[in-house]
Amino acid sequence: MNHLPRNSFHTTPNALTVGALLCLSVFPSARLHAQTSTTHLNEVVVQSGRLEQKQFDAPASVYTIDANTLRNSGPQVNLSDVLNGAPGVVALNRNNYAQDVQISIRGFGARSAFGIRGIRLITDGIPGSMPDGQGQASTVSMTSADRVEVLTGPLAQLYGNASGGVIQTFTREAGDTPEAQMQMYTGAYGMSRTDWQISQRSGNVGMVADYSTFAIEGYRSNSDTRRQQLNSVITVDAKPDTRIKFIINVFDMPYAKDALGLTATQLAANPAQAVSSALEGRTRKTVKQEQTGVVVEHTVNSDLKLQGRVYGGNRSNLQYQAATTTNPTGAWTGLSRQFEGLGLQATGKVQVFDSQRMNWVVGTDIDHAQEQRQGGNAAGGEKTDTTRNELNEASNRDYYAQANWSLGERYTLTTGVRQSNVTLKSRDDMPFTVADPDGSGSVKYKATSPILGLTWHAQDNLNVYINQGQGFETPTMSESAYTLTAPTTIKGQFNPNLLASRSKHLELGTKWMPSASTRIDASWFQIQTENEIVTARSSGGKTAYANASGTTRDGFEFSLRQQHSSHWRSQASATFMNATYDNSFSNFVNGSTNNVLAGNTLPAIPKRQLFTSLQWSEKGFAAAGQKPSLGFEAGLDLIARSSMWANDTNSSTASDYALAPGFSQLNARLRQRHQIGVARVEAYVGVDNLTNKDTISSVIVNQSSKQYFEPGLPRSWVAGLISQIPL
Repeated sequence: MNHLPRNSFHTTPNALTVGALLCLSVFPSARLHAQTSTTHLNEVVVQSGRLEQKQFDAPASVYTIDANTLRNSGPQVNLSDVLNGAPGVVALNRNNYAQDVQISIRGFGARSAFGIRGIRLITDGIPGSMPDGQGQASTVSMTSADRVEVLTGPLAQLYGNASGGVIQTFTREAGDTPEAQMQMYTGAYGMSRTDWQISQRSGNVGMVADYSTFAIEGYRSNSDTRRQQLNSVITVDAKPDTRIKFIINVFDMPYAKDALGLTATQLAANPAQAVSSALEGRTRKTVKQEQTGVVVEHTVNSDLKLQGRVYGGNRSNLQYQAATTTNPTGAWTGLSRQFEGLGLQATGKVQVFDSQRMNWVVGTDIDHAQEQRQGGNAAGGEKTDTTRNELNEASNRDYYAQANWSLGERYTLTTGVRQSNVTLKSRDDMPFTVADPDGSGSVKYKATSPILGLTWHAQDNLNVYINQGQGFETPTMSESAYTLTAPTTIKGQFNPNLLASRSKHLELGTKWMPSASTRIDASWFQIQTENEIVTARSSGGKTAYANASGTTRDGFEFSLRQQHSSHWRSQASATFMNATYDNSFSNFVNGSTNNVLAGNTLPAIPKRQLFTSLQWSEKGFAAAGQKPSLGFEAGLDLIARSSMWANDTNSSTASDYALAPGFSQLNARLRQRHQIGVARVEAYVGVDNLTNKDTISSVIVNQSSKQYFEPGLPRSWVAGLISQIPL
């Protein structure tokens, strides 16, 4: 047990016990004193499946993150910083900007070694996920976001392929007063962050333009990163019944050095190190993405609304990889992607009989992406040759419908269906030989995803709902990029034999408001999958996948928000989940055959999570839609997570230790707001990991060299200055 850092092995039970005590202390009683507008919880409208609905009445688990919470997170760089309070979401910050944050929802997306898989990312109505399910959370501009919504459960399946959950972000709109905003942050390990934002409205045109920069030297060796981003949204109210929204997003990361993962032994010796192969191979990634989109909304009448969207963009990605036993000098991979799509949607409501109402939506999504994939050998972090050149394509043509039926005063029936058609293609542009034959191929996937649910409005302040649905997840183009041509041979050829994983979802939940200042949400879920996509063989930086096993995921989610008074508020969320393989299977990783037993736990999914937060405001928290109050604010967060496995075999031997221990972590936030003339100035100080515990922030699932672990940061600080000036 000497393979992991100090303070690691005995934190899990204490973490959850401490969290439970803190939860009880900040939520003592439902009885409240006389209320004012600032002591009432805000009710918001969210996307309940494909229909807008009040969050409390939505027959689904929908979690919202408002603008104040986003700003309170500090530099607003990593989406994981604000998602750790969402029930059912595992948001792991790798502290490795070459691989992005690791996000999963109810287990979907947990196997991702980089970027986002298995969950849908949508920004201002424009897809941030490709037709094959790949996405990048780093392209979300948090500095200009107004809110984030997280949809889990069966209703998420109405978004199509790889919709184990849906994360939607919305850019704020320009107010009536023109305004300039500046943010500057500095922090531990050479971190710097700037943001420059202008919002203005002229007649029927509103504009928000946001430009931000980020740089960090990093806690670990070889983790230096530089990036900048532009996000702009222009809204035009062309007519009283027609609104046009133009979205422009540019993300540029000149480089993000990759320290790679560590084995348990390396982690115990020095968590700040980078492995020698990372230093020798100068492992790093360069990314640039440009995207534009237009969303048009037209209200025909009070009972019918039309929406259309069109978008397009390009993304380039160049990555240098470390040397391996089969490739002793290193390798490189380059992707040049173009993507585009359109969507049409009609939303309406109709009276059915005398006592029934129906809200409905029908629509279609058509999306396409193609990328030139190249690769070859490298030496000293530079290209030496090209051994792979192919054109990959992914497209979908989907149709969906949803209807919410009001059955009298106490019941709402939810029905929906999505018909999905996904095509993956690859054209090999390299010369063919006997040893390296044509790697071209294509495959089509079809799926019908129905959902059915019923909500019982037991009381005006209590809803109980049950939902069930079906979903599917195709392999991504990256997972289809390699084929196992023999038990021990991986070829860079398109794999058309992978099946889509199918899932069945069941959810039972309740939403209760015992008072205007208290909100409790709870849900139990069960998800069963078949044809789960798993690692078949991993060696030399290449991974081939196969369909092997079904899985079962049972879980319980809980969240509570309470506004104790105008000066005090708190929240808590907890997730308990068991995610296991139903059947045994074998894989071959780095020269060894491994047996995955039925009942093994899926990697990168902790069984228990807890988040609690207590906040205080000197002048009182502002009501919804108003600027935060001047004066002093303070907040304390507790994040607790149980242990999680890093590989399918759940190995715990000295030579292959793959268990990341649980931990608890305290984070503190202080803010001071002043009015200086016409300018509002705010000072910010944050400290993460107050008790300076050793933690593992994320794991690299099934890493072939057993370098599973990416360490969390020791105690770290950030200080910032924010200014808002009316123009």
